This record gives sequence, structure tokens and C-alpha cells, in this order.
Amino acid sequence: MTKIVEKMTQAGLGQLADGTLVERVLPGEEIEVLADGSARVITPVVDRVKAPCRHFKSCGGCAVQHASDRFVEGWKTQIVERAVTARDLPFPLRHVHTSPPKSRRRARLSGRRTKKGAMVGFHAKASDALIDVPDCQLLLPGIRAGFPALEALTVIAASRKSEVNLTVTDTLNGLDVHVATEKTLDGPLRIELAGLAEAHDLARLAWNDDVVVTRKSPDQQFGPARVAPPAASFLQATREGEQALVNAVLGSLGKARKVVDLFSGAGTFSLPIAAKCEVHAIEGDAEMLSALDRGWRHATGLKTVTTEVRDLFRRPLEPDELNRFDLAVLDPPRAGAQAQVATVAASDLKSVIMVSCNPVTFARDASALVSAGFAMVWIDVVDQFRWSPHVEVVASFTRT
Repeated sequence: MTKIVEKMTQAGLGQLADGTLVERVLPGEEIEVLADGSARVITPVVDRVKAPCRHFKSCGGCAVQHASDRFVEGWKTQIVERAVTARDLPFPLRHVHTSPPKSRRRARLSGRRTKKGAMVGFHAKASDALIDVPDCQLLLPGIRAGFPALEALTVIAASRKSEVNLTVTDTLNGLDVHVATEKTLDGPLRIELAGLAEAHDLARLAWNDDVVVTRKSPDQQFGPARVAPPAASFLQATREGEQALVNAVLGSLGKARKVVDLFSGAGTFSLPIAAKCEVHAIEGDAEMLSALDRGWRHATGLKTVTTEVRDLFRRPLEPDELNRFDLAVLDPPRAGAQAQVATVAASDLKSVIMVSCNPVTFARDASALVSAGFAMVWIDVVDQFRWSPHVEVVASFTRT
């Protein structure tokens, strides 16, 4: 018995009329659901394409490579639109930006020892099975070229029964690798790892909470400044996506002279903004702020940047503190910035730019701003996690 796919869920699954969820199908397709829960497509739609990666059916890293770019862009835009309009907010869409294939500069991979050495890759969806991904269409070629180093690290770090997590980041000076493992770092191991980093020309190698060696500064370019963020710390997934977000923020500064950057991280927005405005950067991670400060001090042509270590979830900036600034930039984690947005709403601030990796918490926080008299001027959708259900948002708010 054949069935029609009714819609695509936010997780990238096709949904049938009875609620059944099926992988790798598209709305409007006539399918037959097989005994193992997979689908045989009887009548494909025009947006079905051949997956660009040969690992798509086995690897859990991507969800919608079977759909055209046009479809994926529309689907992700609709995810944001549904979240926003569910709060009775307008949806003033301005731009949609999608990062190109082979542009992911940061990835969290898994490593497992094998009889012949080691395997590094992504897990199959909802499975412990590890999939080798030699032709991955997400990662920068520089990261793929670093797999021999990751495999060598796996042989050292993993037992026969355990996996290791490998966070690898492409920097201006080579790969920055962080190994999360149960194996304890001692003197002989430190020497062995330093030799491995030398042999594979790694910029930096960290083992759990310890930096084993920094051969070259693992720099990222934030505006006019070079910054070496802490090992395995947050970083926008692609340079193209980051630039789209930065351009959106810079384009909305207007006549602002003093800007507060809330949840600033290591300076993704603070340092580009500092080319035009004074910036006060606030972040809960002291190491990230130290990296930001060093980057600012070594750059030229930037206005004053001050930093403050502060947990904005437990102790948000109060209205009288916010009133010292012309504009606030907020880029919170997935949980959003509910407490901080409440004090922004109670302040005299006239302009807010909000960046979010979660459309649902973004819509909640945007609703609080609109209730306080702000208008959403525009909203951009930024897709850094190509072929996945993840999507980011940046929007400008002006108090009317």
C-alpha cells in the first residue's frame, strides 16, 4: 500500500497523514513504507536530487542531502517563520545565506581503534556505529587532510572498547585538535603527543583540560584582529556563515558610538564592531575574554574594547547598566537570553541586534522585546549547518 508524504518535520523527517515519520523522503512523494521502516519512493517530486555525498545513507551527519538546495532553503526559512509567527510576530525576511559545501571549519568527530589501526568519522543516525567518511562533503579539505593525525591520536587515546571525541578546528596556522579521553596525561605521554603534533604539523594539541603543545598560534580572524580562542571553545561553524552574521550586525550599527556585546565569546562581533564603535564585551568564560583582549591589544586601528566576566543567566546586566550604551548585541547559547532580554526590555536602549542558533528561543525573546515597544526591522536566516536541521537567525530591533 502506497502513501503520500504530507510534510517535512523540523528534524528533516517526512511525515505521513497518520503521523508516521520516514527518513529521506520529501513532501508530495508517493512512497511505500518497508518492513524496516525505510521507504521506497514510487513517485519522486522535482526537488529530489542525487545526494552529493556517497556516505549519506549510512552517516548520521546529514539529514536532507536528497533535497534540492532550493527546497532546503525554503524549508529552513519556514522553520524560522513558524517559530516567529507562532508568537504572533511579523516575519520581515531580508536575506537567506547558505554556506557552501566543504566549508565546515570545526567538527566534533569520534575515533575508535580497529585491528589495523583506527577509524575516525561520524556516527550513524541514532546509533553507536561509527562511519568512515573519506569523501565527506561538509568538512574543509584541510580537516579531511588531517585525518591521519586524528587516527594516530585515536590509537593512543582509545582503548579497545572505548571511543574518543576529537574536536578539530581549521585555523589560520593549521589544525587545532582537542582530544577528550579517559586516558590520563603523564610525562611520557606528553612527550609522545608533542612528537605527534610535530610530525603532523598541528598548530595546537589539547588533551582533556591540558594544552599539550602550541606550535603555532591557532588564530581566527575576527575583523581586523587575530584571536586564538581556547581549545574546543565555541566558534561559528563556517567562515562564510560567520561573515554573513557579522555583516548583518555591522550594517545595523547606525550612529551608535558605544555598544555592549552580550555573550561575546572570544570576539566574533566585538572586534569587527570595534573598528567603528567602543565595545564592552561580556562573557561568562574568562579564557575566551582573555583571548579577545589579547587579540584587541595586538590589532591596530580599533577603538576601545573592555571586557567583563559575568554569568548573564544568573546576573544579567541591569537597566541602569544598559542605559550607558547606544546598542546591544546578543548572541546567547541555544537556551536563549530570557533573563537578559527582560532587563533590556526595561532599559532605555533604542536598538538591539539578536543572533540565535535556536528559532524557538529566539522567537520567545523577540516577543518580549516587541511587547516592550521594539519593532523587528528585519530578519536574516543563516544556514551554516548545510543539509542538517540546524539554522541560525540574526535580527534587528528598534524601539518605536
